[in-house]
Amino acid sequence: METTALNPTQMHLLKTFAFNGSEEYAREVQEVLTRHFQDRLDAEADRLWDEGILDQQKLDEIRQMDLHAK
Repeated sequence: METTALNPTQMHLLKTFAFNGSEEYAREVQEVLTRHFQDRLDAEADRLWDEGILDQQKLDEIRQMDLHAK
């Protein structure tokens, strides 16, 4: 079986969950992480829009793409 080294973020999360491994705590951490990355995504999308890199036409093109196709 092949082993994979954990990155620092993964190690930190493992240590955090070792402190409190309840399902409720796991959901709370998931919500916090989801909110954090959604905020980062929103900020990046705003930046792309403000710089003219992203516009409604590009959004319409993305909407038509099959993003799950391999």
